[in-house]
Amino acid sequence: MYEPNVVGDWQEYDGHAGLRVRVHRLEPAEPPRGRDDAAEGLTYFCVRVTVENRGAGHVTVHLEDGQIDVRIGPDGESAFLDWRNSQFIEGFDVYPLRRATAVLYAAGPEASLGQVDVQVQLRVDEEWADRRLWTGGLGLPDGECGAFPGTVREDGLAHQVSAFLRDQAEEGTA
Repeated sequence: MYEPNVVGDWQEYDGHAGLRVRVHRLEPAEPPRGRDDAAEGLTYFCVRVTVENRGAGHVTVHLEDGQIDVRIGPDGESAFLDWRNSQFIEGFDVYPLRRATAVLYAAGPEASLGQVDVQVQLRVDEEWADRRLWTGGLGLPDGECGAFPGTVREDGLAHQVSAFLRDQAEEGTA
């Protein structure tokens, strides 16, 4: 199994030289065209998925509904995904040194948003890439594995991810 990424980290795809993806900007946000009635009583948040091409040629990228899964809370319950307000990447040619970004609006109970997992399965040139997972939470800075400055939460999500990655690195060198 591959290692989970922390929100803000770039992930390179082995089968597609120079192609990398990241989930970032996990933050509270109201959707641009108003709230969906089905999200009554839930807290909205926004997450961005950026695809960058550092390869020599262009690639056609698809990142549409059904290719992004958002789970929240310690039990991994599905977040409400607001497809109407979200913006996807639908058959876009990403040329070298260029990026394309999908913006996804989701909602869930505020108490569950401290732990958010985002799984992405990109389609590149009509081929499916491997699924990748990013983990984070509202209130956690992008790319930070540690806790907020001046605090230590041994039971926090960032600590758990950091400990997991350390354990995997130690197993790999043994």
